[in-house]
Amino acid sequence: MPWLQLIIPTDDSTADQLSDALMEHGAVSVTLQDMQDQPVLEPVPGTTPMWSQTRVVGLFDANEDLKAVIKQVEQQLRKDIPDWKGEQLEDKDWVRAWMDSFKPMQFGEKLWVVPSTFKPPQPDAANILLDPGLAFGTGTHPTTSMCLEWLDANPPVGKEIIDFGCGSGILAIGAILLGAKHAEAIDLDPQALIATRDNAEKNHVADKIKTYLPKEFPEQSTPLLLANILASPLIELAPYFAQLTEQKGQIVLSGILAEQAENVLAAYADSFDIQIWKQHEDWICLAGTRK
Repeated sequence: MPWLQLIIPTDDSTADQLSDALMEHGAVSVTLQDMQDQPVLEPVPGTTPMWSQTRVVGLFDANEDLKAVIKQVEQQLRKDIPDWKGEQLEDKDWVRAWMDSFKPMQFGEKLWVVPSTFKPPQPDAANILLDPGLAFGTGTHPTTSMCLEWLDANPPVGKEIIDFGCGSGILAIGAILLGAKHAEAIDLDPQALIATRDNAEKNHVADKIKTYLPKEFPEQSTPLLLANILASPLIELAPYFAQLTEQKGQIVLSGILAEQAENVLAAYADSFDIQIWKQHEDWICLAGTRK
């Protein structure tokens, strides 16, 4: 069925109120979008991060009177909304359209991420079969792509590895396809563990990947630890990661903005010989060896 899209530019002080009001007055869904390409990272616990300039987008049935909706919302919030606009969306399978925009991607020489709608461009390569999903990690973000490139350049043949903050399981699966013996995949989000197990099944490596919530993980050392999360938790976890990484073992850290690299390096300097391995756009990937 066709839909109407109601778009309202606002700021972080009223975005939540507008979102709630649109849902109360008939929106099927409401999405918040960044208007100025402003990253929102590492919120204070218990807070909801928000862009300073936010676009609130409500999806409505095609028969909805958007002018009437705006009038109701204005009355509820007791403020004028002069800069709204409505758009008609063509009737199409939006999930399929999103999937169709996701193409095979190559990382280094041997590693590919291939969605289910495509045949692997190089059948004999290490092909991660992966579709977009709820859990983070499809290879499109620089933080993930740099980790995949590191794995391709340093195949973990015969190694037991830890993928901390596994998301979709992409790094654990890539490591197995490149020769790793076994992977322990850890994430705070139960949805990520479900996604990792599902993707491991699709790639026929489920017997080589075990998933854990952090509190369930039995502490053990590893010759390779991968962590694609964010700078603050990486700094906080530095002593724990030192315990998990065996002597002369390798560590790869991503999810770090360039201006955060110095602080992360300092947190790991006592236990690791570590340095910047690669930079992609504003993001940094660190790699090092346990002292």
